[in-house]
Amino acid sequence: MAKWIKRGLLALLILAIIGGFYYAMREKPVSIDVATVERGPMAVTILQEGKTRVKDIYTIHTPIAGQMLRTEFEEGDAVEAGRSVVARILPSASALLDPRTKVELGAARDATEVAVAIAKADNIRAAANLEQAEDQLRRYRNLSQRNTISEMELQQAMTAVNVARAQLDAAAATVTLREAELKAAAARLSEPRATAYAPEKDCCIDLVTPADGMILKIYARSAQPVAIGAKIADIGDPHDLEAVVDLLSSDAVRIGPGSSAEIVDWGGSPIAATVRRIDPAAYEKTSALGISEQRVDAILDFEHVPAGLGDAFRIYARLTVWQADDVVQVPIAALFRSGNQWQVFRVLDDRAELTSVTIGQMNDESAEITGGLSPGDRVIQHPSDTISNGSPIAVRKL
Repeated sequence: MAKWIKRGLLALLILAIIGGFYYAMREKPVSIDVATVERGPMAVTILQEGKTRVKDIYTIHTPIAGQMLRTEFEEGDAVEAGRSVVARILPSASALLDPRTKVELGAARDATEVAVAIAKADNIRAAANLEQAEDQLRRYRNLSQRNTISEMELQQAMTAVNVARAQLDAAAATVTLREAELKAAAARLSEPRATAYAPEKDCCIDLVTPADGMILKIYARSAQPVAIGAKIADIGDPHDLEAVVDLLSSDAVRIGPGSSAEIVDWGGSPIAATVRRIDPAAYEKTSALGISEQRVDAILDFEHVPAGLGDAFRIYARLTVWQADDVVQVPIAALFRSGNQWQVFRVLDDRAELTSVTIGQMNDESAEITGGLSPGDRVIQHPSDTISNGSPIAVRKL
């Protein structure tokens, strides 16, 4: 009896040793995460930074050079078209005269005064000549009625009157011309005003707002000299906003007017938007990595403008490139490439089965499956290099 007990214990020991070797040498299953192939809606989008802007901005410029008086408005003030005076411009004062220039201009003025006196004397002489010619014409007409003079002499007297009248008109015009030259000479001698802060009645240019809205930006606030065309302020309606997003030209060709979009990361809830226009011309822009890129501006209309959003605010736009309501899709974490072929590991009876698939559209989370998998199939996510075709697997428990 003891002999059989010893043999049984020895057999058990041998079996335990063999089982231990088998357990130590067997292929252990790999812990995996799985995902299920599903059918449902899918969209491919582009996320790009942009900024808001007021649709219609009116920039007020100065039409003349002069001294601008201090404006009474601040950014954010409401203005009314044709009534709100944003700025008042005094015409530029004349420059200070050095002694030599002052003497030269004084001499020119004196010469002009003499010219005026000569013109007036010529005007008096012309008036006297006209009076004499008219008297002689009256005498000739009386003599002509008595047939004392010839018709030719009467005609000559009439011509003399016409010539004298023309000379008088020319002399009067010359007087007007010389007096204007005198005023110009006197004006060149005028000194600038003692102060640029003239009373309101002396201000000759009022810059009024061309449209209702709000002052978005003031470029010149304090009293200061301004040149012709200097910017004074921007006027616009901050509730009438649009978004400008610069896209890569390769992405812009995939988007058109009417494409749906979403404004995100602006500081509030996402806002629905629609692409209104893609600019027809691209421009060159250097990226943060120093790469030269061709960019195209896309203009987006907001479905509604939320409170707090204003002009030139930074936003991010998620633009839809492609979308479908019913497609077979798989998480992109399950995909990997083998040469030119996309593949996945399908879970089949606790084993990994290498499966080639064909894909269509792809976004940041999932890919459209057009062949190789069916809805309900389970695939391995993030497959490691320890997994091969037929490897035993075990689903990781959360």
